[in-house]
Amino acid sequence: MSEPRLVGVLGGMGPAATVDFYGKLVEETAATCDQGHVPIVIWGDPRVPDRSLSLLGGGEDPTPHLRRGIEALKRAGCEVLAVPCNTAHAFVPRLADEAGLELVSIIEVTADALAADGVGAAGVLATTGTLRAGLYADALRRRGVEIVEPDAPGQRQVMAAIGAVKSGGAGPAHRRALAEVSRSLADRGAERIVTACTEIVLALDVSRVPVPVLDPARLLARRVADVALG
Repeated sequence: MSEPRLVGVLGGMGPAATVDFYGKLVEETAATCDQGHVPIVIWGDPRVPDRSLSLLGGGEDPTPHLRRGIEALKRAGCEVLAVPCNTAHAFVPRLADEAGLELVSIIEVTADALAADGVGAAGVLATTGTLRAGLYADALRRRGVEIVEPDAPGQRQVMAAIGAVKSGGAGPAHRRALAEVSRSLADRGAERIVTACTEIVLALDVSRVPVPVLDPARLLARRVADVALG
């Protein structure tokens, strides 16, 4: 068996999502002892400016902060990069290329899974920045999958739930709202719901959604384990 590759996790966006991703990476690794797990370095910097605000033209460019984290992971000896923040993928592919790190893209991994399942249309719950940047729309359309996005009132509910998770205050009302938006996407033809923001994963009750729900963070964890351990 080849030596495992050191994985850099560019985290802190947000902290709870980073913790959630590492837990899933442990769960998705077929290890029988400590030494069988994926070696990782986590750069958890919550000071990175809001990615969605930047994409919408109302916030500071996060690129210098993201580059600093990626360069630190490179110096630590990482070969593979994982970023458990969907919106950050509007910025990180170019930075990963600059640093010579292999990016395992949460967007591409999720799109691959939908295409492999023969899904014709997927509903996407994400930040407004992710939707506006077309990250999932582009990846899904390349694979012949139609994207179904929330209407304007639904998107406001999604963003409110994301903000609540980041502030530690997600409650029953936010969970109900996410379930209602998910049901509306299913009513419009979505065969899967993609929790395309790592905070939404922490607030959506999948038992209240009438179609299967895909968790990109878990899909990313599974692929990272495969890439790192060969």
